[in-house]
Amino acid sequence: MERRDFLHMAALGGAVSTALAAPAVATAAQPNLSRETNMSERVRAYEPLTSENTALVLVDHQVGLMTGVRDYETGELKHNVVALAKAARALKLPIVVTTTARDSMWGPTFPELVAVLPGIDIIDRSSVNAFDDAHVAQAIEATGRKNLIFAGISLEVCAAFPAMTAVRKNYTAFVAVDASGTFNKTKRETGLLRMQQAGVIVSDYATLMVEILKDNAKPEAAAVYAAIDMPWAGLVGQIAEAYRR
Repeated sequence: MERRDFLHMAALGGAVSTALAAPAVATAAQPNLSRETNMSERVRAYEPLTSENTALVLVDHQVGLMTGVRDYETGELKHNVVALAKAARALKLPIVVTTTARDSMWGPTFPELVAVLPGIDIIDRSSVNAFDDAHVAQAIEATGRKNLIFAGISLEVCAAFPAMTAVRKNYTAFVAVDASGTFNKTKRETGLLRMQQAGVIVSDYATLMVEILKDNAKPEAAAVYAAIDMPWAGLVGQIAEAYRR
C-alpha cells in the first residue's frame, strides 16, 4: 500500500471515529439541559398578593437582637417594622408574631411593635428556625394563606430560615428586607443570596403592602399610605377633590 493511500484510510478512520463519538458528546451534555429545565420550572409565574391570599410573619424583633443590628439605624428599623405591622392590620392580613428565648437571652419584642399589635399572642419558642416550632407552624397553617411575608432579626437566620422552609412546604415566601436587620455586611449579602437561591422573593415592605392594597379607591388606602409614611398621598387626593368641586 502506498503511503498516500494509507494516509487517506487513516483520515477516513478518524472521521468515522469522530462520528461515532458524537452521540456520546450529546448524551454527556444532556444533564446540563435537564438542570436548566429544572431551574426554569422553579420560576413561578407572577401572581399578585392580595388581602385574601397573604399572611405576615414577624420573627424575633426583640430588644436584645435589635441592639446588634448594624445594617440599619435602630430608629429606622423600628419605624419600618411598625409601619409594616400597621399597614398589614389596615389590610386585615393575618399576623403571626414569634420570639425566641424571650426570658433568657434576647428579651421581649420592642414595645413600639407590641403597641400596634393589640390582641395578638406573641409565641415564644426555643428553636432557631421559627417554622420548626409546632405552635408557630400551626399558627401559620391556620391562616389558610399560601403567600407568606416574613420579616425578622436577623435577616439571614430569623427571616431566612422560616422563609426557605416555607418554600419547601410549597408556600410562596417573601422577605421584607427593610423590616429585617442583621449584624454585618457579609451576613446581609450572603443571606440575600441564599434566600434567592432557595426561591424566596425579596422586596421592601412598602411595595408589598401597596401591591396588596391594589386599588387606591379602597377605603383602607389612606390608612395604608399613612402607615408606610406616605401621608402626602392623602393630601394629593384632597387637592384633587377640591379641584373637582
